[in-house]
Amino acid sequence: MVALRGDHLLKFNFMEEKSKGLGDSIEKITKATGIKNVVEAINKARGVEDCGCDKRKKRLNKLFPYKKK
Repeated sequence: MVALRGDHLLKFNFMEEKSKGLGDSIEKITKATGIKNVVEAINKARGVEDCGCDKRKKRLNKLFPYKKK
């Protein structure tokens, strides 16, 4: 994905990868909106190392996979 910001073109590498399922799509949305960074900062401040995002992503991908063409 390419976005125009001022005179600069920004390319988001995480948007180029194909989503395997719903978990990948949700991760892309949270990265693009900055939610993922906020959650990581809050967890770091609370002393929590793992928020469970990777487990949740894998589970959602398994439950709701995208069909391969």
